[in-house]
Amino acid sequence: MAGFGDYPAEYNPKVHGPYDPARYYGKPDTPLGQVKLNELGSWFGRRDKNPRAVAGVFSRAFWRWQHKYMQPKRTGIAPFFQVIVGGMAFFYAINYGKLKHHHHLMT
Repeated sequence: MAGFGDYPAEYNPKVHGPYDPARYYGKPDTPLGQVKLNELGSWFGRRDKNPRAVAGVFSRAFWRWQHKYMQPKRTGIAPFFQVIVGGMAFFYAINYGKLKHHHHLMT
């Protein structure tokens, strides 16, 4: 069993080259966009649902975002707006219970 910070068990440096945290090194499967509706249940059944696999999904998504928006040589202003809008949505969601009482009543 791999420890925290170790490479995935499927990673082989002789086959895959340098390690990329945004890449999934497991057995490839059909992408979600190519799955037909009648195959959707079996596709979800093949997914690994333990906490380590879910954390890996979020980690790969974060690193893909990093590689696309934050780490290019000439990055734009898009990642900063994405963080700001994400923060606004998060704080609106956690404060919704207090804010929902401040609506205007039309009488």
